[in-house]
Amino acid sequence: MGQSVPEPQQPSDPRLPPGQRLQRGWPVLHYGPVPRFKPLTWDLQVFGATASGDKHSWGFEEFHRLPRTTVRADFHCVTRFSMLDSEWGGVAAGTVLDLAPPAPEVTHVMVWAEYGYSANLPLAEFADPRTVLATHHDGEPLTAEHGFPVRLIVPGRYAWKGPKWVRAVEYMTADRRGFWEERGYHNLADPWREQRYAHQEEPGDGPLS
Repeated sequence: MGQSVPEPQQPSDPRLPPGQRLQRGWPVLHYGPVPRFKPLTWDLQVFGATASGDKHSWGFEEFHRLPRTTVRADFHCVTRFSMLDSEWGGVAAGTVLDLAPPAPEVTHVMVWAEYGYSANLPLAEFADPRTVLATHHDGEPLTAEHGFPVRLIVPGRYAWKGPKWVRAVEYMTADRRGFWEERGYHNLADPWREQRYAHQEEPGDGPLS
């Protein structure tokens, strides 16, 4: 009998970073319980090293009256699944920077969410036109399990850099590790460089202290 010819392998999608697989659907992953939404007390705050020295805040209705944007961006989870070409609607992070400018010496932001969850980002990454405080996914409002009323989408980073249930943005004059970064995850989280874990960090990738 002749040898069987192996089935040709399908090439992986070039939009998938190394180690990622294409996901159908959107798994629910998060740390801790889903918070209860209270529209009368909910607000989004900006504090820290603001240009004016003042704290800024928007209530739920005020936030939803801010200029809106829609971006198409892939979503890469460190657990190795990726969703490609998702549509995210919401308020551009750049709009928040325009309305509540940071002081000139600001280099990073810490994005705070319910229950004290946090994620740090370079200011330039937060200001990227594709970074959005999302309220909608593929034209539909976010569900509570996926971050309603607001979650951060940072297309150039693994998804843990985009917290669900965002409540505040802190302007910082030096980098500081967030929730998962303090628990062994990479400070930069670039999926194309597979920056998954802190032990992979090179000099300069993390805070000095």
